[in-house]
Amino acid sequence: MDSVAVEKVPLDKYSSIIGEKKIEEIKMLAEDLIGKGVCHVNSTSFGGGVAEILHRLVPLMCDLGLKAEWKVIKGSDEFFDVTKTIHNGLQGMNVSLTEQMKKAYLKYNKMNACELDLNHEFVVVHDNQPAAIISHYPSRVGKWIWRCHIDLSQPNHEFMNFITPFLLQYDSLIFTIERFVQEPLKAKKVALIPPSIDPLSAKNKTLSQNLILLVLDKYDVDAEKPIMTQVARFDPWKDPLGVIDVYRLVKEKMPSVQLLLIASMAKDDPEGWTYYEKTARHATEDYNIHLLTDLKGVGDIEVNAFQRASDVVLQKSIREGFGLSVAEALWKEVPVIGGNVGGIPLQILHGKTGFLVNSIEEATEKTIYLLKHPAEAKKMGRQGREHILKNFLITRHLKDYLKLFGSLSRDLLG
Repeated sequence: MDSVAVEKVPLDKYSSIIGEKKIEEIKMLAEDLIGKGVCHVNSTSFGGGVAEILHRLVPLMCDLGLKAEWKVIKGSDEFFDVTKTIHNGLQGMNVSLTEQMKKAYLKYNKMNACELDLNHEFVVVHDNQPAAIISHYPSRVGKWIWRCHIDLSQPNHEFMNFITPFLLQYDSLIFTIERFVQEPLKAKKVALIPPSIDPLSAKNKTLSQNLILLVLDKYDVDAEKPIMTQVARFDPWKDPLGVIDVYRLVKEKMPSVQLLLIASMAKDDPEGWTYYEKTARHATEDYNIHLLTDLKGVGDIEVNAFQRASDVVLQKSIREGFGLSVAEALWKEVPVIGGNVGGIPLQILHGKTGFLVNSIEEATEKTIYLLKHPAEAKKMGRQGREHILKNFLITRHLKDYLKLFGSLSRDLLG
């Protein structure tokens, strides 16, 4: 199975952002890991935060001298339907796990275990889709790590009980926050590593005002009128229907407001189209609600431009592992109103970088407040950028992985 092709990314490019001292600290951590093999395994090379992170994390590991690569598992439509149900169940949805679903899940995990070469010093398996590969890979030579990107704070226990025996076989588990670590996983070697954004990527780099205006004009968004934006998959957990409800309540007070709902349609998310259609029906024929996807030509540069042009960004999630789009908006000095769930409170410091909300009414009130107090919104945005700079850039993420690899290497020697 071929590795995902990634571009070269030199770590030194980040010195102008985080400083030479932090670059040297990262290089020192990597010294004992030079030449060691690392393989990341997930379910898609495009769409969603995991793929986005790996497109930067893998080349940075290579730049430091690790033999890092990234492999994507194969699966049928049936398999991805099952793994989406498992995803929903693990986040607490009231769905059932049938014997047929278990059989399909294990069948494709076994098939991928047979096809993948995972004889590396470190194997990092991301999320539920490939989690059971470990059960079908008895000849493991290195340390295996499972990385959880979703919100496990209130799981459906039928699904948690199904996945736990696989997770207990790993040498280490990575979670975003401690609240996601369910029993009996607490007995394992657990690392708490929040995700990150790349400040130099097309989605986050600085753009000229002229380019931003060109993008808005292309998609019929009025730069002179207030803009609310949510960047997230069309998914029940992201609550796009609730965001539309917030927009309609805001519109009663501020009739000129516009709403942008932006998403990429990930290959491993068969539910995405169903929820896109639900969202489109909920939006009705409102010309000021824009549903924007990669299928309409909305790529990273366009997302960047829309976020920078926004007055308020929302992330009205019901469950959320982290929410990279929160960090993206704060990096661009735009305040964010987010659901008070999962990893969002790591990023939104209530009243300082945005607002945490628990209802449509709260989200409406805080959106109107920010739209009517632009000076306060700008201050929150500046504070948001500082918070992301200190805590949620790809360089910190890389450093955390190197620390974990170093610790596991010492375990191997000890």
